[in-house]
Amino acid sequence: MKLKSAATMAALALGSTLACAPALAQQQGVSKNEILIGTIQDLSGPLASYGKAARNGMLLRIDEINEQGGVNGRKLRLATEDDGYDPKKAVMAAQKLVNQDKVFIMAGHIGTAQNMAAMPVQFEKGVVNLFPITAAREMYEPLHKLKYSFAATYYDQMRLTLPKVVKEKNAKKVCIIYQDDDFGTEVLKGAQDGLKTMNMELAEKTSYKRGATDFSSQVARMKASACDMVVLGTVVRETIGTVGESRKTGFNPVFLGSSAVYSDLIHKLGGKAMDGIYGTMTVQNPYLDEASQPIRFWANKYKTKFNDDPNVFSAYGYIIIDQFIQAARKAGPNLTTDSFVKAMDSMTFEPDMFGSPRSNYTATKRLGNNLSRLSQIQDGKWKVVSDYVKP
Repeated sequence: MKLKSAATMAALALGSTLACAPALAQQQGVSKNEILIGTIQDLSGPLASYGKAARNGMLLRIDEINEQGGVNGRKLRLATEDDGYDPKKAVMAAQKLVNQDKVFIMAGHIGTAQNMAAMPVQFEKGVVNLFPITAAREMYEPLHKLKYSFAATYYDQMRLTLPKVVKEKNAKKVCIIYQDDDFGTEVLKGAQDGLKTMNMELAEKTSYKRGATDFSSQVARMKASACDMVVLGTVVRETIGTVGESRKTGFNPVFLGSSAVYSDLIHKLGGKAMDGIYGTMTVQNPYLDEASQPIRFWANKYKTKFNDDPNVFSAYGYIIIDQFIQAARKAGPNLTTDSFVKAMDSMTFEPDMFGSPRSNYTATKRLGNNLSRLSQIQDGKWKVVSDYVKP
């Protein structure tokens, strides 16, 4: 009896193990009816207006696809965590989303240092870092199975665009003011390498510490060097401070910034003095009265849903989810990390209504493209003034 009882128990245990095996093998973040997407945004820190806009753009596209039945029969759900633009908080946010909420994918995480801090947590559990909102090269280098980046780097933006503007404006002396960190250094290197192709060098280099509010000494140095063009390795507040100080002192060179200056906050907060600034960009800023009917319709739809004007980060969020949808559809009903990666590694995304360039990915190419174009602030709004600058 004891032997028979032991055999029976063993059989029952084996049957129980086999019955549980499919559940244990199930892909994290994917159920029969749902795909759980994670995102980490700054909702309470210095870039909160950007983080909220990116999240809302994601939610708008998710609502649209869910109304249409979802992706291969599954609805999308967004789990959002706030890191306050703090890398330490980004780690905790990633731990919650990956280990507790068990998201399938991390999409559109904003900030370079924040992504660098969070990615190890994700990669340990096989969670893809999809299209982080930063133009840093580390988002696709070194090559990693779980890294995909959509943003032309700050380095390439300057390297490719600066020679075009120098030639068009017949600039003789180019200066740069840049933030003394990894971001500013990328803009600096891009500017230097771009000028080398024209046998030119920067006439003046001046920097500032992150958080600085007074740029009078930097502007004085560039003015004394008689620079007729200034590269801005700055973000929003610093751009407004530098250009405002320059205008006040009668120093009016051509100003060219990276996509870090391409924000509606520049002209909203800086006013008329910001007119004339150039910025590299891809996605068109979605103004409510935009001449393009599709963008205008989209912007007003966003305004109705969130009671807030959209900005370029709203468009980023929307595009990120839209491209996720395309890849997830291609991956098929059996959605896993491996099937998604396989689909992504053969994806080509065509230009969208915001004017994003054509992009494609392979197993060895994890930056969709390195192209950017130019916009200029004219009469208090960003206006697209060039096509994409190709190498």
